[in-house]
Amino acid sequence: MEIIAHGIDLVDFPRIKEMVEQHGKRFITRVFTATEQAYAESNKDGIEKLAGRFAAKEAVLKLMGTGWRGKIAWTDIEIVNNPTGQPEVKLSGEVEKIADTLGIKHISISITHTANFAIASAVALAKRS
Repeated sequence: MEIIAHGIDLVDFPRIKEMVEQHGKRFITRVFTATEQAYAESNKDGIEKLAGRFAAKEAVLKLMGTGWRGKIAWTDIEIVNNPTGQPEVKLSGEVEKIADTLGIKHISISITHTANFAIASAVALAKRS
């Protein structure tokens, strides 16, 4: 596998908490899949988990060089945990089409939290020719 792109993002918890308080379920369902919402709801630090997922989605968009625009939906990027707890990226819709065009075969994601921030780093991998 060959590294073809990298993206990183930092999100502060108060920003996500404010969005949830101002826009409620509308914000949550626009940005997070049902699986991501259930994951956050099952944790005592739900805002922290949402912030981590938000940072991860932003990092993925940065490595694609697109940002959030056009036909891209936030839910085209889903961050799930595998059985050992490691986060994984699942793409669909417009983001999956863009990834295919760029030759991205896999995205490796890492998420970490501090007292007030979530940081995510995403690496796009392609199969060697």
